[in-house]
Amino acid sequence: MRDFASCFSEYAVQVSDTSCSSYSSSNSCISPAGLIPSIQNAVSCLYRTILSSQKQILITLTWCKNSLSQGLNITFDEDPSTAFKLNTNSRLFRKLKGSKSIEFRNFNIEIFWDLSGARYESGPEPVDGYYVFITVDSELGPILGDLAQEASLKKLKSGARTAKFSLISRQEHFSGNALYSTRAQFSDSGGAHDILIRCGGDNEGVKYPVLSVCIDKKTVIRVKRLQWNFRGNQTIFLDGLLVDLMWDVHDWFYNPGPGYAVFMFRTRSGMDSRLWLEEKLVQKDQDKVEFSLMIYACKNT
Repeated sequence: MRDFASCFSEYAVQVSDTSCSSYSSSNSCISPAGLIPSIQNAVSCLYRTILSSQKQILITLTWCKNSLSQGLNITFDEDPSTAFKLNTNSRLFRKLKGSKSIEFRNFNIEIFWDLSGARYESGPEPVDGYYVFITVDSELGPILGDLAQEASLKKLKSGARTAKFSLISRQEHFSGNALYSTRAQFSDSGGAHDILIRCGGDNEGVKYPVLSVCIDKKTVIRVKRLQWNFRGNQTIFLDGLLVDLMWDVHDWFYNPGPGYAVFMFRTRSGMDSRLWLEEKLVQKDQDKVEFSLMIYACKNT
């Protein structure tokens, strides 16, 4: 797969508004009856944590699920050697509740978790009944789960500091057919949005495959003759933000065996003309928080 920055810079950026009145009822997006969305195999969330000392650390939490195992992996500064793994469905090796202390690059890290009552739906990420939270140098960092707030108050010392942390990237891996459904929140002030991505035939009778990307049941992208327009980008307005939406489905058509496609959403501040891929992930301006969602989609043959 070619470098994304070079691929997408060949295309002009288009801008559309998801709330624009020009969208008629024919632009509504409904999942085809009887077609089950692809299975979510893994979810990886990257958090940037800034301490009161202005030191910062990147923390990645990855929920994964396959036919043999299900669990949570945590790494720091994207260093594989720091991986802390929890297997939640192995009778021999699982530990569904506990804490762990880690020393890493002069950071004192503590991980607290309770997945004993976690409830799951179809994906690897629990929906409720659990908590996971992390402290770095005694400052509270990423905190997950509906039980996390209460648990952190019980387990941490009174008056413990809370670090400044933000979710800057979320990656989701799917496999199955060419229908992918997820939810994402692109800003702290905005709500969660339903996202549906579909590659299939055109309802107008055209035999060539069409890519449709829908947000909250409104079509924001519709690409015909997808085997020729397999890479591209468009910018949409969402929650008052510019969001770059990019796709690369080359492997679906031109690589043998199961092919992977990549769909990317990322917020962009202001009317900056640069594609977000030309910017560094960690901004020099620490108060500028941007968010990206990447969907890796496997369409089984």
